[in-house]
Amino acid sequence: MHKDETSTNTSSNEQDITKEQDQVSPEEKANEHIDALKAKIKELEEANLRTHADFENVKKRLAREKDSALDYAYEAFAKDLLSVVDALERALESAKDANQESIATGINLTLDNLLKVLGKHGVSKVDCSGEFNPSLHDGIMHEVNEAKKDGEISRVLQVGYTYKDRVLRPAMVSITKN
Repeated sequence: MHKDETSTNTSSNEQDITKEQDQVSPEEKANEHIDALKAKIKELEEANLRTHADFENVKKRLAREKDSALDYAYEAFAKDLLSVVDALERALESAKDANQESIATGINLTLDNLLKVLGKHGVSKVDCSGEFNPSLHDGIMHEVNEAKKDGEISRVLQVGYTYKDRVLRPAMVSITKN
């Protein structure tokens, strides 16, 4: 074979291969199209599942936030009522000091009733027995008290209150330092 014949055969073979590639049967084209459509459907189904999952997560988060907002909707109201409790406690002390027992009894009943209503709705007094807790107590001063250990609360200067799990007002306390 000569050089010219070899190059002619090579280019003839390349043309045959190109013709074969161009002559893909309609069935093969249809199968390729079907495969592409199946892949697109699968991709869209996965995107739909992700979108649905995101929607469900947002729905759950909003429900939790709504529940939390409802749980703590009365927090500001309860905090405002603490000044009424303080006023009644001071009036009770004044009535006791002035030997006004009938007035003291009336104030005491009113105070007890108010505290019961507050308790019914999640407001409770901060426990001031034992160790000082900076998240529940405000340490105002230190005092010597031989009957108590260092770091314990020796005296309550103002009662603190919580609403459910939140501190409405920390208790003002004196801390033992021997």
